Amino acid sequence: MNVTVRNKRRKWLAIVALPLLLAAVVFGVASGSVFISIADMWNVVTGHGDPVHETIIRDLRLPRVLIGLLVGACLAASGALLQGVMRNPLADPGIIGVSAGGGLAAVIALVLFPQFAILLPGFAFAGALISAFVIYMLAWDGGSSPVKILLAGIAINALLGAIMNGIMVLNSDRIQSVIPWLSGGLSGRSWPHLKFMLPYAAIGLLLTPFAAKASNLLLIGDKAAQSLGQHVERQRFLIVALASLLAGAAVSVAGLVGFVGLLVPHAIRLLIGEDYRFLLPFSIVGGAILMVVADTAARSWFDPLELPAGILLAGIGAPFFLILLKKRRLIR
Repeated sequence: MNVTVRNKRRKWLAIVALPLLLAAVVFGVASGSVFISIADMWNVVTGHGDPVHETIIRDLRLPRVLIGLLVGACLAASGALLQGVMRNPLADPGIIGVSAGGGLAAVIALVLFPQFAILLPGFAFAGALISAFVIYMLAWDGGSSPVKILLAGIAINALLGAIMNGIMVLNSDRIQSVIPWLSGGLSGRSWPHLKFMLPYAAIGLLLTPFAAKASNLLLIGDKAAQSLGQHVERQRFLIVALASLLAGAAVSVAGLVGFVGLLVPHAIRLLIGEDYRFLLPFSIVGGAILMVVADTAARSWFDPLELPAGILLAGIGAPFFLILLKKRRLIR
């Protein structure tokens, strides 16, 4: 990509990113079974709004939109980091087993120990981090490599998926509460979920910019990075840990939402190139926008039913992914 073109696209994205983010938030707050206009929103903000609108915004839509922003941002940042550290465009929390670890922990909590269902976010978060640690240890053999981590992750992902399915089959009378969570979405999410997720998401997102330099160096290959004085294994481990923290924070609240971490970094990369100094912040904003818009559409388009956002994202993301693959954009 021409440097001049890339720089122009970066400037263009920087100009439109925040307005698009604000538009997504307004769209999320306004849309639903009861439409709330911008004028009505402003009246609520100034304290002169309809009490019904105030309740809908304060207790239902605003916390859900804020959670969607954090979930999308965390998943996109996690996907971008994993793709860079593994030098593989298919790396994603949902593919390498991190999300599956959170999913298995959630299934265990909901099906086998329903008395601890209130601790579901904590179970999912711990499961995602443990899964990432196990994957890294399995890939370690006096050192690790992107290929080893990816292959170990795929194997663990398959194993955890089989265990999840086995638990649900053996406890088929108690899986109704699990199915919506496994589909991925923000139904029923409110302020307590935001309060739980916020510290982990904030820490992960604040640390993400510090991984840009190391991610850029790892893209050129281990030997080249080592020749520049970089501690490749330490950097790879720290970046995988950070990506797991981000994915775990998202999974703990939203369930198994797919394709955000896979597609958003690709779309941004096609526009502005591989430089992680720009790729990471734009991916964070893009993921936040995509998640809020997808969740709002999923709960608005099928009213009075509510479709899990994960299903809508899979329906849109899978064809888009195949189009990119067909154009040979993903495999160099």
